[in-house]
Amino acid sequence: MLTQGILQNLEEYFSDLDARTGKAVFFYRINGWNEEIGVFLKKYYEAARQTGVVLDGKIPNPDRQNLAYFESILGTDFELSMGFLENRLKKWLPRLDEKRRRILAAVLYDTLDGIRREGKTENILRNAYVKFMCWLYYKFERVVNRPEGKSPSKILYAGNVSYYEWKLLCALSGAGSDVVLLQTEGDTAYLKLDPRSEASRAYQTPNMTAFPEGFSLKRLQEDAERERRTKQITGARPEIQRCTNAWLEGFGLEDILKEPQERGSDARFFYNCFCRINGAEDASSYQGELHRFYLEMKRKKRPVVIVENAIPKPTVEEIQAVSRQNYRDCEQAVLDLRKNISFPSDLELQKLMQAAFVEILLDGTEKEPVNRVVNRGVTLLCWLKRYQPQLFSGGKKRLFPCFIYLGGCGNTAEAAFMRMLSCLPTDVLILRPDLARECCLADQWLFDKNYPETLRLEKFPGEDAAVRLDTDAYRAERELDTSLYGDSGLYRIQQYAKADSVTLRTMYEEIAILWDEELKYRPNFDTTGNTAMLPVLFAKVSGVKDGNIQQYWADVKKLVTADTFVIRKAPFIEPTDENPIKPYAVTFLKNGKLQREKIKAHSAYQYGFLREEMQEHILDKLQLLLTQKTIRGTFQNGTEYTIVSTALNLDRQILRMIQGFDFTKKNPKLLYILTEEAMPSLEDCILTAFLNLIGFDVVFFVPTGYRNIENYFNKQLAEEYRIGDYLYDLRAPEFAGVPHGTRPSWRDRIFKRGK
Repeated sequence: MLTQGILQNLEEYFSDLDARTGKAVFFYRINGWNEEIGVFLKKYYEAARQTGVVLDGKIPNPDRQNLAYFESILGTDFELSMGFLENRLKKWLPRLDEKRRRILAAVLYDTLDGIRREGKTENILRNAYVKFMCWLYYKFERVVNRPEGKSPSKILYAGNVSYYEWKLLCALSGAGSDVVLLQTEGDTAYLKLDPRSEASRAYQTPNMTAFPEGFSLKRLQEDAERERRTKQITGARPEIQRCTNAWLEGFGLEDILKEPQERGSDARFFYNCFCRINGAEDASSYQGELHRFYLEMKRKKRPVVIVENAIPKPTVEEIQAVSRQNYRDCEQAVLDLRKNISFPSDLELQKLMQAAFVEILLDGTEKEPVNRVVNRGVTLLCWLKRYQPQLFSGGKKRLFPCFIYLGGCGNTAEAAFMRMLSCLPTDVLILRPDLARECCLADQWLFDKNYPETLRLEKFPGEDAAVRLDTDAYRAERELDTSLYGDSGLYRIQQYAKADSVTLRTMYEEIAILWDEELKYRPNFDTTGNTAMLPVLFAKVSGVKDGNIQQYWADVKKLVTADTFVIRKAPFIEPTDENPIKPYAVTFLKNGKLQREKIKAHSAYQYGFLREEMQEHILDKLQLLLTQKTIRGTFQNGTEYTIVSTALNLDRQILRMIQGFDFTKKNPKLLYILTEEAMPSLEDCILTAFLNLIGFDVVFFVPTGYRNIENYFNKQLAEEYRIGDYLYDLRAPEFAGVPHGTRPSWRDRIFKRGK
């Protein structure tokens, strides 16, 4: 039996047995990912496919036909002895030479004897013997017959190995096979079988991370198949290979500025970056950062190509310059089209370009018509020829040019071109500062850097750009601002651009206590990223406490602050009221989604004077009101159009309150007093539900206790407080605007008591 060796590097798996120290075999578990492991797995998969076995998940148990054939050759006898096993192997696997048969019999004996020592019954041992023999015949016959002295046969098992599978793999390892367990879910399941890792070793190397999303043996097989097809078409592979992003530290622009020698030193690889930066860390200084980045790239004399918003389509002249013919299939088309790629000053770079072109063009073309593949190939060739002189002038690929795309890929052709460039010794940077703009690029090698802030930027701030740059004092102030207002409980003015409202359930007496408190002091206020969670009030107060009308109105008046909008009579909004949005509401919705750009560009849109982030907040909450179907009849009888027209036609005073709303400070209020039998309109209820989502405190005072606002809601929104007797025919007094004074906060009442 052969002993297990300790790897110095993964390449030792492919060495001949005679060249290994002690003629050892390797049995390792791979539980993580990096660039080195990715290259190894592709190579090992190909070796296992040619000289061994690839197992994706469980080894199928022997079926009836397998068992019937087994019994016809070997019968049903079983004896746990070397002689019996050697005799049965001679009949069952007649191609085995005597030496290998003796070794295999020995490892099987040790394996079955180990199972016996674990306390298994004779019947279990017999079943294990039959299972092992069937697996050897139907799955591993080529493995055990590998000629001695050459590189051992390779076994690749992907998944969580079972007990009997593990036992047989251990036996095959002892008989002279290399084994790799590919465990994308980690090592936990295996360690239940082998807690001290006595049978195999976990491979450890620096910079290992979790496997890429969607990684599987099937995907590895597809990649290997694609590489085989690419090799058949392109011939010999380039001597230098890509090492994309494995060296990144995650800083984005700072990583791209690294010199090549700082990225990696292995001459077999070029170390490039394939990165997309979504949003901006600080929208106010974003252009300045890009401008400094650009100037630093120019100082390093690195070639830079900048494309803004879209890659210009190939011109007629560019298309006509591409040599092509009629093709019978995609592979013939790719083989011929790649001849258009020429770079005589650097033949190695030419090989890389051709290999990248073939790999990207063949990806997913199995069911595509030839003409579509040809059209995409012509587009890629036109763009490559257009930008090739700027990126690789003089063939100095070690300078690491950089292709910058501002805006994000708008179609699959652009995405394919970005992927093709990422296979070459060039950095590819996609800048997507406007988070509302989609980018269709998806690739397993792409690194995404995400920031919370968003801004529209139509032009990259290059040499001739008018940009805002930061002084040292400004940057120092920003650093101080970050330390002062980051997770400290202190908040700068309008620090948060987004907010979500949550309705507090309180006692009735707490309404007056919380009413004039800043949101940041209320229970359950919280912040996450760029979003604040606003604890707000949404209540219906029914009846009059102790029937005391004078005190009742005095209590209401205490809530009429400078931030309070008061409605004293229903309905506030009549369905017949003039509304400039109403004629266009149908066009502002499509498949239940607000057409935001269309709304903002429309002449009837009235909120253009508001802060940009507040406009977005209003539209976010309008969409939420529609999505939640809070209002009865939404997406059933056209009520959604009434919701849109009402929310986009708010009273001017309410809009001013929204404009000044700071999500960490006092929020605006709405008091709706219903003393008569007249009911609120549908529009009134839409208004109150909408303002609740915006972040308003909303309280209805209903001395009659009548059911009114509930008629238009699909669920209970307002917490109802029944505080006393129902009284009728009351008349709300004039509150004369602002009350006598601001109610002292509970902090003032505590800390200023002694003053």
